[in-house]
Amino acid sequence: MYLKSLEIVGFKSFGKKANLEFNSDVSAIVGPNGSGKSNVAEAFRFVLGEQSIKSMRGKRGEDLIFNGSQTIPRGNRASVKIVFDNSKRFLNLDFDEVIIERHVHRDGTNQYFINRSSVRLKDVSELLAGANIGSSGHHMISQGEADRILNVNPKERRMMIEEALGLKIYQYKRIASEKKLDKVKENIDSVQALRKENAPHLKFLKRQIGKMEKTLEMRKELGTLYREYFKRESAYLKYWSDKITNEKNPLIEKLKDLEHRSQEAKAILEKSRAEDKRPFELTDLKNQLNSLRREKDQFTFKLGRVEGVIYALENKPKKIEEVDNTKISLNKIKELESVINDQIEIASNLEEVNQIKGILNRIKESFTQFIVKHSMAQHPPAGGELLNNEIDENSKKIEELKNEKKQIEDSIKEIENKEDIVLGKYNTLKSEIEQDKNSNQEAELAVLEIMAHQTESRSQLNSLEMKEIQIVSAQENYKKEMNESYILAGRDAVQFKDLDLHNSAGVVLSEEEILKEDRQYQNERLKKIERIKILIEDSGTLSSEDVVKEYEEASKRDEHLSNEIEDLEKSAESLLTLIEELKKKLDIEFRNGLEKINAQFKEFFILMFGGGRANLDLVKEKVTRKKKDDLNMSEEDLVNEVENADGEDNEMGIEVDVSLPNKKVKGLQMLSGGERSLTSIALLFAMSQVTPPPFIILDETDAALDEANSRKYGDMIERLSSHSQLILITHNRETMARANILYGVTMGSDGISKLLSVEFAEAVKVAK
Repeated sequence: MYLKSLEIVGFKSFGKKANLEFNSDVSAIVGPNGSGKSNVAEAFRFVLGEQSIKSMRGKRGEDLIFNGSQTIPRGNRASVKIVFDNSKRFLNLDFDEVIIERHVHRDGTNQYFINRSSVRLKDVSELLAGANIGSSGHHMISQGEADRILNVNPKERRMMIEEALGLKIYQYKRIASEKKLDKVKENIDSVQALRKENAPHLKFLKRQIGKMEKTLEMRKELGTLYREYFKRESAYLKYWSDKITNEKNPLIEKLKDLEHRSQEAKAILEKSRAEDKRPFELTDLKNQLNSLRREKDQFTFKLGRVEGVIYALENKPKKIEEVDNTKISLNKIKELESVINDQIEIASNLEEVNQIKGILNRIKESFTQFIVKHSMAQHPPAGGELLNNEIDENSKKIEELKNEKKQIEDSIKEIENKEDIVLGKYNTLKSEIEQDKNSNQEAELAVLEIMAHQTESRSQLNSLEMKEIQIVSAQENYKKEMNESYILAGRDAVQFKDLDLHNSAGVVLSEEEILKEDRQYQNERLKKIERIKILIEDSGTLSSEDVVKEYEEASKRDEHLSNEIEDLEKSAESLLTLIEELKKKLDIEFRNGLEKINAQFKEFFILMFGGGRANLDLVKEKVTRKKKDDLNMSEEDLVNEVENADGEDNEMGIEVDVSLPNKKVKGLQMLSGGERSLTSIALLFAMSQVTPPPFIILDETDAALDEANSRKYGDMIERLSSHSQLILITHNRETMARANILYGVTMGSDGISKLLSVEFAEAVKVAK
């Protein structure tokens, strides 16, 4: 016996706690109509997970809760607890006793418990399905549903038979596997979509990685070029830095020494010049000489003017007849020429500008006098009397002018004497000074030589400083290239200390040979380096680490998605294989079980009707199935659920073929009500014999039987009780007689169902 007890609290008419102990093979529950005995069968359905409120004669969840009476208030919840003996582990739990409990609250909330641990309905359904137990089916036959197996269509009849054969678990697994397969296919589509979405980005990153690999090659080439460049540049800069330092300092010291010597020599010359006052005396004599000459020039100018006037007066015509014949003689012109030449000769020996200007003025005055004189000779006054008077006056003027001329000539002679004296002193002093100059010439030559050395040294120093500027600029560029090389080509680019350079023949170059190279080749190397740097910078190598990281992540993601698709496809194949295996197993088990049921059905049918023929036949039927998305559904829904692309499939159903003895009645449609009841009972009992459930509940299935058929029904109950525990809800005395314990259900004025129990074995002892 597997069923131990049933506890009902607040369920329907059981307002108070009621406990039923099932210690015998056959237990009967009896009572008058309306006492609530059928509520016991519904309590079984409730605790075993029935979801149809209608099948439990209600509309809402709160209809299952005790609604109160005149003396007792209504309850807030209903609970039913069933206890199984699991010592034989017919339930897949490692407990000797399994308690299944269900609560319903007035808000419709349901709670499920297994051994007092909260669980889901799905957990309860799976546990019971493994033991061929459910909330409905061949082991839960209620009043008026005995012939349900005969009224349903072939497909539903097949499902009932599959449940009776214990194939319900395979149906559940098949449908669950199909749902998992659909979910796997959805996941495959989803993962493929993700992979497809990731593909362009991965492709782009792959191209970037290709560019980066090319960039890495360029960086490697750049590092090689940099090392050679730095090796040569380092040697070049060191050589010139040392050379400039070694040559510049001596030149600076030499210039300092030359400057010191130059200052000393110049000081000596300045001192000798400061002590010699003769140049000042020479200047003073020269000034005196210039003053005398200017004074002489003035007297000479006056003399020329007087002589001109005298000449003009002396050469005027004495008669009118002579006026027209007067001509300028050649001798007069030659005299003028001689005077002018003398003045020019004097000017050519002079150095002072003012003296030269005085002579030019005298030359101009000579020309003026000459023209005036001869103009007067060309145009004498008109009339003879006037001319004679004029001649007399001229004679007087001539005499006066001659006296003035003599005075001027005396003054000029006196000045010339003074000039000769001053000029003699000037020439003597000048000769002395020239002799002293020759003695200082060596000192001046020394100064000039020092200045020449200074110029040469400064030129050399300037050349070094210009080179130094170039070297400093080259060093700055060298440092800049070192920094950039570290960024663009890495640490290896600056590891050139131990680098050996080779010529075209492969021979290692010495430092002297490195320095002999034309600077143009080094500039070409730098240009090549600059070109590669531009290419590297354009390729965006500075963010290469981020690209590599992103590419690795995208590759891992793609690989993960690929593996996931592969795993999902394997899962799909596995599920397809499992579904096919379940279908095959289900078909084989069903056909084998159907043969066994047919054998039992024939026996029970003959037992019930005393002969005749009964058989279950497989027929093809086109059915339409509903789709369900949630695996958490009732067992009946799971069994009914079979998905396919069109929602339709051709399946085998079950038809019942019976023939009564001594009657020409064939087919279920020709049977009377009693005959249908006996046929359905025979079929249900046959199904129970093949895969006996732990217990069977029969709710007034014998109500339509007469006394004779009741005895046959009782015989079948005794036969059936050897395989399953029976709980009978009945009014039939024959059926009661076959029970070992009777539970009587009564209802008092308070509207609460109460239990009374009688165990026949103890009753017999008491009676004796």
